[in-house]
Amino acid sequence: MPTIGSRTGDRSGGAADSRGAGRLLGRLVRVTIALCVGGALLLALGFFWFVSVLPTEEIKLDRNADGIVVLTGGASRIVDAFELLAVKRGQILLISGANRSTNAKEIARLHPEFESIVRCCVEFDRSLNTLGNAIETRKWAEKRNIRSLIVVTSGYHMPRAMAEIAHQLPGVTLIAFPVFSEKLRAEPWWSSAATARLILLEYLKFMFSQVRMQVNPGAGVSD
Repeated sequence: MPTIGSRTGDRSGGAADSRGAGRLLGRLVRVTIALCVGGALLLALGFFWFVSVLPTEEIKLDRNADGIVVLTGGASRIVDAFELLAVKRGQILLISGANRSTNAKEIARLHPEFESIVRCCVEFDRSLNTLGNAIETRKWAEKRNIRSLIVVTSGYHMPRAMAEIAHQLPGVTLIAFPVFSEKLRAEPWWSSAATARLILLEYLKFMFSQVRMQVNPGAGVSD
């Protein structure tokens, strides 16, 4: 014959299970919040590290290399690369990421002072992003037997460019030649919202590339 006591026991057990589930959910929420806060803190610390290692001024090279690669994205980058080639800091120049309409004839027309070196010593690839730049640079460097390479790009882009190219060409000596726009040269990054966004976006791209190279280190290397 059923008793009232058995029903009370069922209710007590259900309440205990509910309290246990609630405590477990509370712990999961706290752990999730702690992980999110910790991740955000690490990203913030990483950002300040990234800013601290960015080149802040142009350098004067004191050595030569077999070749030069310039990653497109700013007109001053290409001009600086031409100037390096003209004084024989490198023997040959790759313009990586050139627009499909860009060729030696067009470059010579825009920069007649460099016409002779453009026609003899400049090559192009049509890569679309920094990983593509690095892959095409590797193919070009291996074909030309290049063992040392000057890398020309904007200062804020230099860490990612150097990391990607070094990953593709671990046996090649890389020499950074950072280029700066007048705006970035004239003001600190934190004084302009647009510049701060640019640096933050580049930091996130740099972090993504680092994760990709760890998770999939063979990406593009065997192309």
